[in-house]
Amino acid sequence: MTLSKETRQSVLNDRHIALGADMTTTSWNDMPIPQNYATDPYDEVTVIRSKAGLIEVTALKILNVTGPDALKFLNYFLTSDISKAKTGDSHISNIVNADGALIDDVLVYVDGPNEYRLSHGGGALEEALPAVASKFDVSVKRDNDVHILSLQGPVALEVLAPHTPLDLAALPYFNHAKTTLFGKSVSLARGGYSAERGYEVFCSAADAHYIWDKILEVGKEKGVIPVSWASLDIVRVEGGLLFFPFDMTHGDTTPWEVKADWTVDLSKPDFVGKSAVAAKKGKERSFITGLEVDSDRAIEPLSKITVGGKQVGVVTSTTYSKHLMKSLAMAQIEPGYTKLGTEVVVHDKGEWPATVVRMPFYDPLRQRTHPK
Repeated sequence: MTLSKETRQSVLNDRHIALGADMTTTSWNDMPIPQNYATDPYDEVTVIRSKAGLIEVTALKILNVTGPDALKFLNYFLTSDISKAKTGDSHISNIVNADGALIDDVLVYVDGPNEYRLSHGGGALEEALPAVASKFDVSVKRDNDVHILSLQGPVALEVLAPHTPLDLAALPYFNHAKTTLFGKSVSLARGGYSAERGYEVFCSAADAHYIWDKILEVGKEKGVIPVSWASLDIVRVEGGLLFFPFDMTHGDTTPWEVKADWTVDLSKPDFVGKSAVAAKKGKERSFITGLEVDSDRAIEPLSKITVGGKQVGVVTSTTYSKHLMKSLAMAQIEPGYTKLGTEVVVHDKGEWPATVVRMPFYDPLRQRTHPK
């Protein structure tokens, strides 16, 4: 079983170009992406936080996993126990190698018994998968037709709900269902990467233009606009959401070091890398940690962090949040320096005082994504 690496294209490139995107300079996961539009990313963030922004995230790769051994395969391939997930669940998991190091993160959509979709980013999932899948009676096929439109923000529900027979208000966080939207067959999932209530629309390439245009048409009076990947990166850092591999700076970072303990089920009989990752628990070199930096700009990723002249960590993801009026950084920092309130120094064209703070930076109780 092989999964070819090839440049992919979205049918919505024409929409992005019309909005001012240069689709020739930035790509991710083998697909050109609209990194910037003619609009200001910070204005787009304001829309995401107060209304809703529409972003295309088709650059995520989708694999359909089916067959008699689909569950057995996934439970051996992934760190979590997929058997605990029900049909309609969207299950976050990770993949480690034989040495217990993270090689990718993955979102598993449970569509039915032995029927799953894997959504993943730029890690080594597809390189590691064939050797493991060959031991099971399972079929794995890339879906290059599917397009993913993500509507993120407080009004996302009221924009979409009137146009689908699905009771969208009752759809729990990290759940999904097959239904129709504007009369077109889709899968609707509640989630996203914005730290806001949002929904992801999985549709065919043939329907992508129609659904993109209709969302913007019906959402216009509520302030919905298209938003770029630049704004998405700002809101995901504000929300303390990790991006593989940028927040895994060791090269062989373990799940424990990114505080992903909840994705590792050591009670499973076995999975790839189980013994190695179990042996590394309690031996963390660093932990993912939030910093507020005394600066009026975003710090450069990979800037070193010191205490008393000793390097104790490295910056991973950063942004300057105009919404919070703070320079924010996620960092990998030695365990002894991660206590809330710890003062450190960040080195980036000078020395910048910084303080360890709670993550997520925005909505720390996650009331936006998990409203009561």
